[in-house]
Amino acid sequence: MITKNIIPATTNQELSESIFKLKKEKNAVILAHYYQETAIQDVADYIGDSLGLSQQAATTDADIIVFAGVHFMAETAKILNPTKKVLLPDLNAGCSLAESCPPDAFKKFILQHPQHIVVTYINCSAEIKTLSNIVCTSANAEKIINSIPKNKPIIFAPDKNLGKYLMHKTGREMLLWNGACVVHEAFAIEKILALHQKYPKAHIVAHPESEEHILKIAHYVGSTTGMINYVKNTDAPEFIIATEAGILNQMAKEVTNKSLIPAPAQEDNHCACSECAYMKVNTLEKLYLCLKDESPEIIIEENIRKKALAPILKMLEISSL
Repeated sequence: MITKNIIPATTNQELSESIFKLKKEKNAVILAHYYQETAIQDVADYIGDSLGLSQQAATTDADIIVFAGVHFMAETAKILNPTKKVLLPDLNAGCSLAESCPPDAFKKFILQHPQHIVVTYINCSAEIKTLSNIVCTSANAEKIINSIPKNKPIIFAPDKNLGKYLMHKTGREMLLWNGACVVHEAFAIEKILALHQKYPKAHIVAHPESEEHILKIAHYVGSTTGMINYVKNTDAPEFIIATEAGILNQMAKEVTNKSLIPAPAQEDNHCACSECAYMKVNTLEKLYLCLKDESPEIIIEENIRKKALAPILKMLEISSL
């Protein structure tokens, strides 16, 4: 007997065709992060980074939002769209960075520093956002920090690496929460330097969630969208990409005449690059099932949603200036 979570063996093409049909029937939109598998990116209506996805979620007229990403991203979409149904292909698609910042512990940390403005990276839970004054993404974090009066002390959470990078870029001292992304801390500087010796004309491009020693050797540091734009607009034949390997799919579509080389991770694996196991929990089959059954659905208590909404709207407002 076929259950809800099992479908007959089928091809990606057949699944994709079924997904396109369901999207039309249900007035659904699929938002996918750059780190999703290629098959999911190919059926998405919009592919982007956290800022772009948040902006799309805030303006969509779809009745159903299928968020092909991780849990905090789908939560953000629901916070922005309380009357819409928001689906996540697999509820186990979490985030190591979000999990590094438990709400109870973070609340105690804030209470110890009551004069501080609390800025949280969007890679955090809805509960953490309720404790925040403003949210940011890697694309707008520098702008957000610079918008805060210099006489106001700042707490930045949960990513210590992004926080250190922002302190360097803005000249602001901040109290940092000790959180990190396991994917971006997996890069091996010795392997990257060895790779650069092999490809001396290559530019090293890194995400600011990476550790400081990686960022110091990078030619460019920025968000996933920023990295794509840098590769598109920079006159270099090769690029070593230090972020989750899923970005290479979209980057290769937009940059057809340059070599893209994934940065090596500490541990050897089949692709010698860094992949997010959480992002890869979602599959095309799960996406089809979630759209067909309209489940799993993201549900957020209304009092939490309202409190989490304010710092997100503040971020979107500053980003639009």
